[in-house]
Amino acid sequence: MSAFAHKAGLHASAIKVDPDLYQHTEPALVGNRMRMLVSDMAGRASIELKAKELGLDLGGDRELSGRVVDRVKGLELSGYSFEAADASLELLLREELGSPVRYFDTESWRVITERRPTSGASPLDDGYESLTEATVKLQVKGERVIATAEGNGPVNALDRALRTALEGVYTALAGLELTDYKVRILEGSSGTNAITRILISFSDGAGEWTTVGVGPNVVDASWVALEQAVTYGLLRQGYPQG
Repeated sequence: MSAFAHKAGLHASAIKVDPDLYQHTEPALVGNRMRMLVSDMAGRASIELKAKELGLDLGGDRELSGRVVDRVKGLELSGYSFEAADASLELLLREELGSPVRYFDTESWRVITERRPTSGASPLDDGYESLTEATVKLQVKGERVIATAEGNGPVNALDRALRTALEGVYTALAGLELTDYKVRILEGSSGTNAITRILISFSDGAGEWTTVGVGPNVVDASWVALEQAVTYGLLRQGYPQG
């Protein structure tokens, strides 16, 4: 997958002039494709090539591409990583192009985890079970929607509550599946007070995409990534906004 992945400013500038300068063969000949990786080392060329890869046209606007570079570098310095989160990067690019993707607005969310005695016979059972309940409050097409759901953890409960709130309007959401969830501690010396990075992957059966969220609160960072993942999934399904 990474055989034709390119990263860094000068490297990307050369690729923009002639891909053969850094590729040993045409990717399509071996069933692959060229990929640009955007990071804190990205320059205008990287952003322009990545936008083209994602099907977006920056129109040769150097000011726009420079603004995106500055924003990406700022977010990367705060803990974000866009190398594995193309969906988050595309949403950022669309926002900078003046056409932000928005299917719902979050008013608030809440997660409650309860630990209580149980009589289950699981090998891992210590006499207690944990149950998590999440409530989300959204604005969807001008209507206020409140939904509550239970899950086996805060992210699972938030995912279910978000789906419950949206599936009545966006029915294709039922076909989206959360396939992967990764947590990385960015400041190991800070213990439980560390900044965390969350990567969430979704699939609709035809493809998979990943989004990223960062913050000192692991659930809050997870919500950022989850909200973006669902938004991008609705975009892939072709739903009109508004």
